Amino acid sequence: MTRLSVNINKIATLRNSRGGNNPDLIQVAKDCERFGAQGITVHPRPDERHIRYNDVFELKKIVTTEFNIEGNCQQQKFIDLVLANKPEQVTLVPDALGQITSNHGWDTITNQEYLKGMIKVFKDACIRVSIFVDPIAEMVEAAATTGTDRIELYTEAYAHQYHKNKEQAIEPYVKAGEAAQKAGLGINAGHDLDLHNLKYFAQNIPHLDEVSIGHALISDAIYYGLENTIQMYLRQLA
Repeated sequence: MTRLSVNINKIATLRNSRGGNNPDLIQVAKDCERFGAQGITVHPRPDERHIRYNDVFELKKIVTTEFNIEGNCQQQKFIDLVLANKPEQVTLVPDALGQITSNHGWDTITNQEYLKGMIKVFKDACIRVSIFVDPIAEMVEAAATTGTDRIELYTEAYAHQYHKNKEQAIEPYVKAGEAAQKAGLGINAGHDLDLHNLKYFAQNIPHLDEVSIGHALISDAIYYGLENTIQMYLRQLA
């Protein structure tokens, strides 16, 4: 079964909007696990507009499932943060400074040597590495020669096209997934996956290890409640 990692960035955004500690990010992480989530994901950014660097240290103390830290490894502060906390997984994302949200994967051909060096840094610390990639077979194949353990397929294009033509939307992801499997890479996925499109995606990408979902899941929780929402997402992956 594909694992569900809950991205709690939006909980931190809500907390930060008023100061103080409401909602309590640490308690939410504990509750997500108690409600069935098989991982907790955070994506700290340099401006700390949602997840603060100190949050990562506090979360490391209490997360009992899989802790996944996403971020831009071109920032030394991010590298230091990951190495200090040694999560089960680090996901490398090529974000620009001030970027609202991730919107593209790595060019694993152009950045081949850079990625090899960065991946070695984390793997030498016994941290599993996943790199964010677009659903392009050539990029997946080049990812396989960087030393990464997994790729995370960037699924915004799939989500945007799903309601127009789901067969066409999934096609490049199937090809990318096949390329990853052939190359011996694990497969994660994330960005704009939700209760409408998740099941079809998971059914059509064999050997999908993990999905990381934040914005849609937290938004759904406003209507359905957090526990019920997590269970609804898990059912899509069953």
